[in-house]
Amino acid sequence: MTIKKRINLTIEYFLRNQTVAETELTYLNPFELMVAVILSAQCTDKRVNMITPPLLEKFPDAYSMAKAGPEAIFEYIKSCSYPNNKAKHLSGMSRMLVTEFGGMIPSDPLLLQRLPGVGRKTANVIASVVFQKPVMAVDTHVFRVSNRIGLVKNAKTPLSVEIQLSLHIPPDLMYKAHHWLLLHGRYVCKARRPLCSTCGLSDFCKFYMINVKKK
Repeated sequence: MTIKKRINLTIEYFLRNQTVAETELTYLNPFELMVAVILSAQCTDKRVNMITPPLLEKFPDAYSMAKAGPEAIFEYIKSCSYPNNKAKHLSGMSRMLVTEFGGMIPSDPLLLQRLPGVGRKTANVIASVVFQKPVMAVDTHVFRVSNRIGLVKNAKTPLSVEIQLSLHIPPDLMYKAHHWLLLHGRYVCKARRPLCSTCGLSDFCKFYMINVKKK
């Protein structure tokens, strides 16, 4: 089976069975999503959703957060992973938004990556979710699921996965596809114990064919 065929089958499955595909992070505007995504690195969405309400009540926009030093931000996010680094990133990101972008989140992924704490994955999340840009964000779940199912070939890096998926996934479905794969990896195709017996993709999944069905 070709990669394109397998991707088409995957898309068909999710279009039938998971019509709602969106982030589990709670946010009201682009700035809030940016803050949440930065905090979500190696931290659960559940924890981030507990942290952001008091943080954003105190610092609701780039201007107010830019005036706060990392020490002040740290007090609100210290229960997440790597709070010292993330406090510095949030402070620096807010200051750059104010000084270079008028306090507004830019839509261009390349401009987004200039912001402290914003790598390629985070930039693609913001660009696709907020601005409907046809870019694919690849986190650990998307990377794992894409390789397991066989949606990519010999993809050793997130960038390789991103490039290969972008070749075959329709631009208007890129945002949904990111969340389909992410949520599938989070709840079904888990890292240590994938739930292959309940997975709707097993009929054409390379991992299942090689590691489960043959046994």
